[in-house]
Amino acid sequence: MKVLITGGAGFIGARLARTLLARETLAGSRVEQLVLADQFAPPDDLTRDKRVRALTGPLLGHCAGFAAERFDGVFHLASAVSGECELDFDLGMRSNLDSTRALLDALRAAGNTPRIVFSSSVAVFGPDPGVPLPAIVADDTLPAPQTSYGTQKLMCEQLIADMTRKGFIDGRAARLMTVTVRPGKPNAAASSFFSGVIREPLAGVEAICPVDASVSHPVSSPARTIDALIRLYEASREQLNGRLALNLPALNVTVQQMLDALEAVAGAKVRALVRFQRDERIAGIVANWPQGASSARANALGLKADDSFEDIIRQYIEDTTR
Repeated sequence: MKVLITGGAGFIGARLARTLLARETLAGSRVEQLVLADQFAPPDDLTRDKRVRALTGPLLGHCAGFAAERFDGVFHLASAVSGECELDFDLGMRSNLDSTRALLDALRAAGNTPRIVFSSSVAVFGPDPGVPLPAIVADDTLPAPQTSYGTQKLMCEQLIADMTRKGFIDGRAARLMTVTVRPGKPNAAASSFFSGVIREPLAGVEAICPVDASVSHPVSSPARTIDALIRLYEASREQLNGRLALNLPALNVTVQQMLDALEAVAGAKVRALVRFQRDERIAGIVANWPQGASSARANALGLKADDSFEDIIRQYIEDTTR
């Protein structure tokens, strides 16, 4: 089978690619070719694999040719992130909505009804004045995004659902929790600090936390996120039981609990490298996100959240010291 990963050179995309190549199969079929589309070239270990083909440049520029590719499966991970979408409305619309529409049109034109997993976000939920946001958002909580990023993700969810209803594609949407701990440098996502307050201190560098210690948020480790994306791809329509968008499992933690876990794993000196300095723009965005999430439908597929934030930190340390 031929599989496309958009955003395939990014942290999650590259990790997903490595996992699929190691597994060799997806939904019972052999993965013969993996096409990684991204703004930048994927890591060298992926390009050296003969099963991998890289496409670099804006996704919109590649979509027209995807109809002729006839992909069997697609993981659509490419996206502008929350903070930059809020700062640049046109960028968010172009990168998230326009690119998704062009991709889906190409998959429809191919005519082979490919299966697609779309990486949506917990940011589709928000505190609408007429519909109070519950402390824990569930699969059936009414989406009411309060950011451009969350709104674009919700629009893509609905487009995928309708094109699936029409028989053009076989779609499903995974509402990702904030993935932590991400390696590398901070990015423009408003949630970037959820990794930064762990990653930087472990490297001996001071980290700035832009929100209060009491802020609570649903998070997931990279490993659990990758497992969930693959399991959702392999789930049958009968197992999904109706609605195609679902919450991925989350560990609901406060910033204080994250820092307590950091101290438990790495010691008080490492914890002391985190300094609180409120950023009103970031704090305002995060205030419109859920404080926690549940995932009954994903749990029914056999997926579960990480056991503890200490385990997430240890996973990051193990990943970065291999």
